[in-house]
Amino acid sequence: MFTKIPPVYLIIGSTAIALFMGIMALIVRTKAAKKPVTAKKIILPPLFMSTGALMFLFEEFRVAPLQIVEALIVGTLFSIILIKTTNFVQKEDGIYVKQSKAFLFILLGLLIVRLVGKLLLSSTIDVGELGGMFWILAFGMIVPWRIGMLNKYYKMSKESKLTAKAK
Repeated sequence: MFTKIPPVYLIIGSTAIALFMGIMALIVRTKAAKKPVTAKKIILPPLFMSTGALMFLFEEFRVAPLQIVEALIVGTLFSIILIKTTNFVQKEDGIYVKQSKAFLFILLGLLIVRLVGKLLLSSTIDVGELGGMFWILAFGMIVPWRIGMLNKYYKMSKESKLTAKAK
């Protein structure tokens, strides 16, 4: 199926979808910052994203072991930036994600890196395989980031309970 579509259309289509998803992530993140965070809200996005691994059932998306390692390393490096810039603030009615001006720039930076990487690598790596690598990179980024968020959340939650007991 994917071999019948010219690669240039796949690159343009997947780039447009990536830009749309980036904008949606920004909107969702802005709205989410207005509501208290919970462990469930931190854990669910990687679980929902994990369904994307079903793409690897199709031969076109399968990635070589070395490319898996490369994508995971790059994703983990990107996650460090997100872990460092994602913080929480305690309010009377719960724990909130602290608005970060850096998030917009980080998200845009990641989108630009993804776009440039896709354009440069699409001439040497098959488009389907490249899609699989970018999914692995994104999953390798979101899982450590969400684990870092969960650790920060539990730490703040524990501190707020101790503070409440002291009063």
